[in-house]
Amino acid sequence: MILEKCTLCPHECKVNRESGKIGRCKAGKNVKIALASVHEFEEPCISGSQGSGTVFFSNCNLSCVFCQNHKISAEGFGKEITIEHLAEIFLHQQEKQVHNINLVSPTIYAAQIIEAIKIAKTKGLKIPIVYNSSGYESIETIKMLEGYIDIYMPDFKYADDGLAEKYSGIKQYSKYAKTAICQMYAQVGDVQFSEEGILQKGVIVRHLVLPNYIKNTKAVLDWLSENMKNKVVVSLMAQYFPTHKAKQIPELNRKLTKREYEKVAEYLYEKDFKYGYIQELRKSRRRICTGV
Repeated sequence: MILEKCTLCPHECKVNRESGKIGRCKAGKNVKIALASVHEFEEPCISGSQGSGTVFFSNCNLSCVFCQNHKISAEGFGKEITIEHLAEIFLHQQEKQVHNINLVSPTIYAAQIIEAIKIAKTKGLKIPIVYNSSGYESIETIKMLEGYIDIYMPDFKYADDGLAEKYSGIKQYSKYAKTAICQMYAQVGDVQFSEEGILQKGVIVRHLVLPNYIKNTKAVLDWLSENMKNKVVVSLMAQYFPTHKAKQIPELNRKLTKREYEKVAEYLYEKDFKYGYIQELRKSRRRICTGV
């Protein structure tokens, strides 16, 4: 099994997680989750009127200084569960009449998630599965997921690899994100919506706009326009606020300004994407998930 020499993500630590060793992401043999809930504040085509059945996985293969869920990703908050239990969680979410199962930060548990999906489908799981990730993916792992994932929802955080290394502690982010997005699209194809406007299949690419780095955002939109235009949904996110280690970094220690976001939103419109979302800047912070 791949966990005996783990190469699930681009770090390729090759540690034997089956024997209790841990690599960069700090994940072990067992699945660890922090929260399973009905989420009403994803993109409208994901949350719809009945919510998205989210499962937040603990730990992460990135080290983002501005992570809004750092208690889960950096501090490993959560509890270990079996693959069978994870399958039951999927089924329980479906019983709540949610539109989909939303796997949040799933990359480092991809192998176990596949097994859980197999079990859940034999017991009646029918709703779409959403793979909600950082975009820092190994193409081999994405290929392994083919047939199990209906909707891919990766971040495309950085076109500038210098920023990726500085603020998330990873190298060659843009190469891995671009390759992953192309492979994701190759698997699920063009977006498909239900009559109610709920996404059933396809790719949503998310980008969180950072203060002072409008150039990075424009470069992300440029690549998407040149390579994925009218193939994917683009979601331009405005909810950045300084948290975690970003409070000690001068250029990140403030919220996004209205003018900054207006500039990138205007740029998004100029690119004339067929499908896209923008957000309103909010005075209040987005709620951070801290409970199981």
